[in-house]
Amino acid sequence: MTPSPTASTVPTATYRLQIQPEFPFSAAERAVPHLAGLGVSHLHLSPVLEAVPGSTHGYDVTDHRTVRAELGGEEGLRALAATARTHGLGLVVDLVPNHMAAAPRHNHALRAVLRDGPDSPYARWFDIDWAAGDGRMLLPVLPGRLPEVRERMRVADGTLHLDGQEFPLRAGTEELPLTELLDAQWYRLAWWRLARTELNYRRFFTISDLIGVRVEDPEVFAATHGKIVELVRDGVIEGLRIDHPDGLADPEGYLERLREATDGRCWTVVEKILTGTEPLPPSWPVAGTTGYDALRYVDGVFVDPAGADELLDLYRDFVGRAGDRGGYWEATARRAAYKVVTHELAAETAALTRIAGRICAADPDLRDHAPWALLTAIRELLVRVPVYRTYRTGGENVLTPDAARGAKAAFAVPEEASAVDTVRDLALGRLGEGPEHQAFQARFAQTSSALRAKSVEDTAFYRYTPLLSANEVGGDPGRPAVTPEEFHAYCLRLARDWPATGTVLTTHDTKRSADVRAGISVLSQCPRVWAGLLEEAAGVPAPDPHLAWTAWQTAFGFGTPDAARLGPAVLKSVREAGLHTSWTEPDPGYERAVQEFVAAGPGRIPLRTASEAAFALEPHIRAHVLGAALVQLTMPGVPELYQGTEREYRALVDPDNRRPFAVGPDDEKTAVVRAALALRRRHPDLFGEAGGYAPLTAAGPAAGHCLAFARSDEVVTAVTRLPLRLAEAGGWQDTELVLPAGRWFDLLDGVREFTGGPDSEVKLAELFAERPVALLSRRAVREGSGGLG
Repeated sequence: MTPSPTASTVPTATYRLQIQPEFPFSAAERAVPHLAGLGVSHLHLSPVLEAVPGSTHGYDVTDHRTVRAELGGEEGLRALAATARTHGLGLVVDLVPNHMAAAPRHNHALRAVLRDGPDSPYARWFDIDWAAGDGRMLLPVLPGRLPEVRERMRVADGTLHLDGQEFPLRAGTEELPLTELLDAQWYRLAWWRLARTELNYRRFFTISDLIGVRVEDPEVFAATHGKIVELVRDGVIEGLRIDHPDGLADPEGYLERLREATDGRCWTVVEKILTGTEPLPPSWPVAGTTGYDALRYVDGVFVDPAGADELLDLYRDFVGRAGDRGGYWEATARRAAYKVVTHELAAETAALTRIAGRICAADPDLRDHAPWALLTAIRELLVRVPVYRTYRTGGENVLTPDAARGAKAAFAVPEEASAVDTVRDLALGRLGEGPEHQAFQARFAQTSSALRAKSVEDTAFYRYTPLLSANEVGGDPGRPAVTPEEFHAYCLRLARDWPATGTVLTTHDTKRSADVRAGISVLSQCPRVWAGLLEEAAGVPAPDPHLAWTAWQTAFGFGTPDAARLGPAVLKSVREAGLHTSWTEPDPGYERAVQEFVAAGPGRIPLRTASEAAFALEPHIRAHVLGAALVQLTMPGVPELYQGTEREYRALVDPDNRRPFAVGPDDEKTAVVRAALALRRRHPDLFGEAGGYAPLTAAGPAAGHCLAFARSDEVVTAVTRLPLRLAEAGGWQDTELVLPAGRWFDLLDGVREFTGGPDSEVKLAELFAERPVALLSRRAVREGSGGLG
């Protein structure tokens, strides 16, 4: 049996740093004393392997054999690990197994394939359908059609050059005339717009600059993981965050191989996006997810369901959008799925159709399915996958008979609809285990995850926007509120099944930081205040009402007029929505109007102080910020702080949220963070695998406004939820909370004491007299926290 990670390598809390050329390993090393002082146990670094020069994120890996030179190289990483260790910290690293940069100039493996073709030993690294390209790999990298750029091409030193790009030449072709030379290569240079329909290699989502890697091949796994495994075995790295496992052919098989390679002593979490109540596959050899599921539950418990419904009515009246273009969530998500599967993922569905066609042609029982019927069946089933993808087991619960019946409705002739059954059986692995069958099953699942991400996260989330705080990865905009009972049930499941899973509130991928979302969520408690603010803002004309709603709500959450930061985020939102403009088909006039509107309105007018009613919301936003932070830091799981979030941190979608880290001044939130992290670090047993979780229920007229729970009967977290509604109802009045028996000490001020037990109710008006949150401990009086003053 493979050993489990040791207690010392399971973090008590992690801190994510965006390592980049402007913030390399040496800068992180200088920040170590500050970060250690916060109370985290591990630093979490963004990808550290060699990447495209200048990359600010590192997910465009070019060479798995080396640590990125621009960051300080392996020497710099080992120095950072050593410094961290002297301060009691370990390192967790973001690992990118699914894809690497499709940049021949920098990617040595891809360059070899382009030079030597399918006989290259590196050809097995990538999913390339050579037959689909008449024996050549399509490279959609040209800024225009070939005739428009051919004159700028030059051949030198056995390499083809164009505008800073470099392409290797097939042996013996360098002396050919240019036209013949281009035709003689193992690749076809093409206009970038052809990628949507003509691409014949697997990519990351719809990003042709990132080519998929076949880590299911043992040799490819070994070649792409050797350096990381070495660093793990040397003790430099103690934890791994696995980026986008759903893109892999066999996520479970990959994770099993990774556990074996690292001797099972590495704390590993996966960036698995769970939909609704979807469970993480229990057979996966990981500690859990990176925490987007926790984000949804923490955010949702601070949303007022009745107010969210009222806000939705106001939204529909204001924006006037058709039901499937932003008016209703389910219809909007389904329309977005059809858009993506028929346009952005046309190359991927064509590849699936080719594989299915070959399987059917070789099997007498499956013949006579027309290619168009197979393609239609593939599309119709893909849009009906309710989660990101299927796995080794349980696929029947995802690709259900109901989904098949819905897919068949697209066919006018019942006999032709039988293609749906064939495609479904192929996707579920029911028709055989041959190479083509396995390829179809894997590619269907991989395409499903890409479709879900692009249609939901990157399209529907920007079209349906009544409460933007719910439009986060793993979220459910159609049901933004989570009841306390649902929250407690979720935490009990984590404590039982995944006690070392990750939890997050803000990441490098969140569209809005937790503090921005807190400002927006409060609007669910006061829809009429929001309506009033929109009326006051009506003097600044917007290109369309949906943009006005979205931009003003973003600005309200952000809190400070800043056109330089709001402008790019709003422009990105309309491009992602794809209704008036898009990344590939921009409308310059509309985009100019968007920028002018933001500059004149949301980027100039301080909406949070635009009226007395708006200004009065500040303490309620504060309660949400502090409450969410404390809940995440003390609930089951390993909490992660994103860089800068130990204090007030307002950031928008990338690249805004990926700016280089800088130490900032402490504030009230910092004191809450320090107290919780200090407690976790001193007493990891209270929060780890053996630590319990017990919901605590208040009694009295305002009981529903208190969210409280105990950890191991030694720590109590209590926070205020929906504080505006609470104030409108007359405050806490006689509402009480019964603590577990014993003496309890307030770690947030180091002075107050409370008595627990069935006959010693604590008045919530007293518990929350100084601040809307409380962290109580029965251990060591004062806990050395220093309090909040």
